[in-house]
Amino acid sequence: MKIKSMTEKFYTTLLVFSFLAIIISPLLIKDMAIAIEETPKELPFKPAEKQQAPPFKPGEKLTFRLRWGFIIAGEASLMVLPNKKINDIEAYHFALTAKTNPFADVFYKVRDRIDAYADLNMTHSLLYEKEQREGSSERDITVTFDWDNRTAQYTNREDVRKPIKIKTGTFDPFSIFYYARFQEINESIIITRSVTDGKKKVIGQATVVKRETINVPAGTFDTYLIIPELKDIGGVFEKSPDATIKIWLTADERKIPVKLASKVIVGSFVGELVSSEQMPIETEKTE
Repeated sequence: MKIKSMTEKFYTTLLVFSFLAIIISPLLIKDMAIAIEETPKELPFKPAEKQQAPPFKPGEKLTFRLRWGFIIAGEASLMVLPNKKINDIEAYHFALTAKTNPFADVFYKVRDRIDAYADLNMTHSLLYEKEQREGSSERDITVTFDWDNRTAQYTNREDVRKPIKIKTGTFDPFSIFYYARFQEINESIIITRSVTDGKKKVIGQATVVKRETINVPAGTFDTYLIIPELKDIGGVFEKSPDATIKIWLTADERKIPVKLASKVIVGSFVGELVSSEQMPIETEKTE
């Protein structure tokens, strides 16, 4: 098997965590843009379901071990950082870091970070930033949201794209994961939402299949199994006719991801929760 195929799929596994329930990654969306206005599967805009308390709070940190077959290739962390003001709007600050371990570094070194911001009612995204360091490739991506004109704009250093039209309630590919955690989850329901990476816009969809108990390094959990629809996902998923992604969320008020498994033409990959912790909180500066 070519090293390139292995590393491409490994990176795919990292990014899948950033779009848990709906699985739309900026690097995996097909080249053909999908006009949301013409998409029949779109549901009417629906704010996040209100609960007695949010399923997460600043300080939450989830750490995952990522495996390709029996080989441990790296780790990813999901964090909820202190709230921050974006354009004078109080916002949640979500962060993801992903890195290969020393063994995988020899073949393809990955050091990525994503920062995403959404309003405190979890109704839409406010800003998305991605620092991508993979092998010899470097990208510094920013997606800004103009809700007065209902547009999103992608920038990667000198590559500045034209703003694209988006729907009310649209999220970026990372904040959407936290929106999903605000939803009431039961067997057989379908989660649907508008998502953009600033270049394209899609409708993501995932089905809650069943409830089951699973074991991961962090412990034993009662979970819901979620299977996302992959028809709008490109990359290695598009090249694998029988590709699947399975995601397990805890069946409690936190709805944290504890396991992800994918099977494609180049092999099977698993991400498992290693630890869940509450970090000390320090107030962030306003930008």
